[in-house]
Amino acid sequence: MNHINTQATDVALITGAARRIGASIAKHLHQAGYRVVIHCHRSEKDAQKLAEQLNHLRTDSAYVLNADLTKKEEARLLIVNAIQWAGRLDLLVNNASLFAKTPTDALNDEHWHALFTTNVQAPFWLSHAAYPHLAAHEGSIVNISDIHADNPLKGYSVYCQSQAALAMQTKALAREFAPKVRVNAVAPGAIAWPEQSNALNAKTQEDIIARTPLKRHGEPAYIAKAVLALAHNPFITGQTLRVDGGRGLT
Repeated sequence: MNHINTQATDVALITGAARRIGASIAKHLHQAGYRVVIHCHRSEKDAQKLAEQLNHLRTDSAYVLNADLTKKEEARLLIVNAIQWAGRLDLLVNNASLFAKTPTDALNDEHWHALFTTNVQAPFWLSHAAYPHLAAHEGSIVNISDIHADNPLKGYSVYCQSQAALAMQTKALAREFAPKVRVNAVAPGAIAWPEQSNALNAKTQEDIIARTPLKRHGEPAYIAKAVLALAHNPFITGQTLRVDGGRGLT
């Protein structure tokens, strides 16, 4: 493990940051001056490549940590190891999540366990482990949730319930952690289509865009900008910012 670096630059830990929205958040925060801890689990090659790119721009500004967040001890050690590298923590972005279809005629306990452990328990464990370090600098937590916490998606009932729980967790921890640590969430709309081939077919994607008032697909950078805005506003806590092209209005 590297020696502790005590420079005052703000430090952000982003879970699930090797690819897609997580990588965009890491890049945007890095551009804003943060040192970033890039968490990954199965995408370490992509995470290391991203860290190399960021460290090329600014020496010792990005670091990769691998952890299975479904295991409580690994979640705790993720925070410990981030502090070991950076010496401080100012922002925790709980981005890692599991999106899985759960047809009502084939539900089993494994669906519940996998979705709730990844989407609800893991951010809860991480937030509690990070709290004393964030409190030392009046930092914040930003959860990446989903508009389907409020508007259920057919075929994904367990996933939607896990996102509703994360939305409540955001509010509950905002009360618990005040006044030292703020807790907010960003709920994306149509930003990055699921990678599973059977998740959302082309027709479903077209229908989603058609129902979106702005009539277009979003970009991961929009989520990254929202995260930074919430991290930098000292008088917002317990809120969920929907970045969905107005889809929540329909």
